[in-house]
Amino acid sequence: MTVDYIPFTELLSDIIDNRGRTCPTSNTGIPLIATNCIRNDLLYPVFENIRYVSKETIETWFRGHPKPGDIIFVNKGTPGRVCMVPDPVRFCIAQDMVAIRADQKKIYPKYLFAVLRSSEIQTQIENMHVGTLIPHFKKGDFDKLLVPVPDRKTQEIIGNNYFTLSNKIELNRRMNETLEAMARAIFKSWFVDFDPVRAKAEGKKPAGMDAETAALFPSEFETVDGREVPKGWRVVKLGELSSLDKGVSYKGDFLSDEGISMINLGCFTGEGKFSIDNLKFYSGEYRERHVVKPGDIVLANTDITQKREVLGSPAIVPPFSQFNRSIFTHHVYAIRFKKEFETLNYVVYFSLLNPDFRERAIGFATGTTVLALPRDTLLEYSLVIPDEKIIQQFNNAIKPLFSLIYNNIEQSSTLAQLRDALLPKLMSGEIILNSPPKISGL
Repeated sequence: MTVDYIPFTELLSDIIDNRGRTCPTSNTGIPLIATNCIRNDLLYPVFENIRYVSKETIETWFRGHPKPGDIIFVNKGTPGRVCMVPDPVRFCIAQDMVAIRADQKKIYPKYLFAVLRSSEIQTQIENMHVGTLIPHFKKGDFDKLLVPVPDRKTQEIIGNNYFTLSNKIELNRRMNETLEAMARAIFKSWFVDFDPVRAKAEGKKPAGMDAETAALFPSEFETVDGREVPKGWRVVKLGELSSLDKGVSYKGDFLSDEGISMINLGCFTGEGKFSIDNLKFYSGEYRERHVVKPGDIVLANTDITQKREVLGSPAIVPPFSQFNRSIFTHHVYAIRFKKEFETLNYVVYFSLLNPDFRERAIGFATGTTVLALPRDTLLEYSLVIPDEKIIQQFNNAIKPLFSLIYNNIEQSSTLAQLRDALLPKLMSGEIILNSPPKISGL
């Protein structure tokens, strides 16, 4: 296979940026995505911790805007991260990134996207970026980046293969967002808004609920500890239901590619999200209290971002093989339920995702450079608890959703490994495909 190495800029028809400085923002309007929204494990940008810009700013401040099929390229922070621009485009881009548009006469856009994520190109970028604390790959150095360009047919096969696998991973991610939203909606309806109780109090049938489940809910409220709660339900502190363990304080010398898997602060991304990719492995000493198993709740007790998004963020240890026996670091708490309250796992998990707990975690945070969540802040948190029959019914509704979520995560992990293993072999010609693989669901 013949490959030409062509300067990056010669393969582009346009580069769109926003002057390299912050644009005016507002409380509402069009989402403004920043570099944190661009990740090499995603096909498209995600809307995380976004700001907004007004319609007037959109029309007058920017030099240009991304179009569907463009590629978002991060220049600063972690240079070289790229994502595709979806159709339709519902965002504009902040500083420290540009949108690049492939010259389709010279290169197949999906191939350019794939090759930019290859280890060959990522290594070039790493060797050329400047800065130590905050790496920066200057737009003026784009012409120094040499891109391997094979014949058009090979480009299309490689690009389509990479895109097909990435698209299935993206579909799984979106499906999981929907499943998570469904689970949160059920919890909010039953345990925050008390919709079934309010409906019965008004003589109505609870919406979207079978008669057997509806019969479990009371039809009136009472005041408990100054709170209006369904009659017969309890208001309890988390410390009455459980205790907390803090993880192992470790030394970097004991981190390795082998050993026991270790849940660390990097595994928490906020809003209950849990990153398997940031798992570490540990070969040092630990105690039994540092061990967690699938189904346990772990919670970040530290935040180094100052944004308070990770602090107090909970996660359920997933049922994957690497978590059959794992440990957790001192930046993490593990909730240990008393035996009679073990069925409250999901209720407590979703309670810790509630805005009232988020406000509590932020309000009680200590420290300046590194934020910490005091143990008592968690143990003193109050929850509203129904009787056991409702808890079991809730668990029955939630478990199938989590099962689907975990299946999607495992499938996406397998597809990502296949995609990332195939890319260098396809680029080198070691493996030759006549067409992209057919993936179930696409």
